[in-house]
Amino acid sequence: MNQSFIRIAKVALVLVYLVIIAGATVRMTGSGMGCPDWPKCFGYYIPPTDEQELLWEPHHEYEKGQVIIKDEKLWVAKTTFTSSETYNDANWNAYTKHDYAVFNVYHTWTEYINRLCGALAGIACFVMAIASFRFWKTKKAVVLWSWIVVFLLGFNAWLGATVVFSVLNPIKITTHMIAALLNVAALLYVIHLAKDQHHYKKYDAVFKTFLWISMLFTLIQVGLGTQVREFIDHQVKSGIGNEYLWLQHPDITFYIHRTFSFVIFFTNLYLVLRNKRLGLGFRKMNWVFGLLLLELATGILMYYAHFPFGTQAAHLVLAALMFGLQFYMILEAKKENKA
Repeated sequence: MNQSFIRIAKVALVLVYLVIIAGATVRMTGSGMGCPDWPKCFGYYIPPTDEQELLWEPHHEYEKGQVIIKDEKLWVAKTTFTSSETYNDANWNAYTKHDYAVFNVYHTWTEYINRLCGALAGIACFVMAIASFRFWKTKKAVVLWSWIVVFLLGFNAWLGATVVFSVLNPIKITTHMIAALLNVAALLYVIHLAKDQHHYKKYDAVFKTFLWISMLFTLIQVGLGTQVREFIDHQVKSGIGNEYLWLQHPDITFYIHRTFSFVIFFTNLYLVLRNKRLGLGFRKMNWVFGLLLLELATGILMYYAHFPFGTQAAHLVLAALMFGLQFYMILEAKKENKA
């Protein structure tokens, strides 16, 4: 019984990570406003593939809620109707969430795929929550945390909508990313709770304390990284299309982000060495350190090789994987199972 539930939870976890990968791709390609409305995309459940589909046409049937671009603005059909020979303002409401009205088919479908991944993750988490009721008599905490996962995913979907409506406000983007990582943590906790037996590692209070510190450092670094990305987006929007110039004169956030990476490196190096010296048995610590080295490598490539394709997305996804492993190691460190 437990194993089938854990498999469902693991599928949900993989799909949440897939959402993070898709979100990182959206960020890397600048596709955040590819769908300027929410939850639909230009008023469609399946978005258009050509801008012509978004332009007003005479003698054309429009459905209620359908979106068009006219005079560099978005307009929403009030009701289902067929247009006459001339455009009639009375049939349309101006879209008031923001004034962004640009169609780019690649950006639109990149953002749409991101939303599809989110929907799949939502379905998987909901199925997991329904399945969790089998634990009602034995482990009510599994049921509680399974529904907390669903709530967190719904909350993060709402945050995604606020990101769109704010036209990619950097603070909201950062909050959206941190919320995704909290979803990962909650899912890992559900998996941990659902297991029949736990093979806890040798307990060391100092190691566990530094695990917490290291995980919090990862969260802080992710937040700083999203702010650096916002600076780069600003450079692009200001007309600097040459990636060689994006970080020519960075702001203070970049220097904090870069310097803080040394703090994170030495904190995790200390954990690796202490784990090995005391024989604590945390094999995942080696995975974390390996991911950290790759994380640093992608950061170096972005700065010195001027943002090779894929490095921005990889940089964020590696941090998300690190966070998940760090959190699960914290769950594995239990004082009552001291060796």
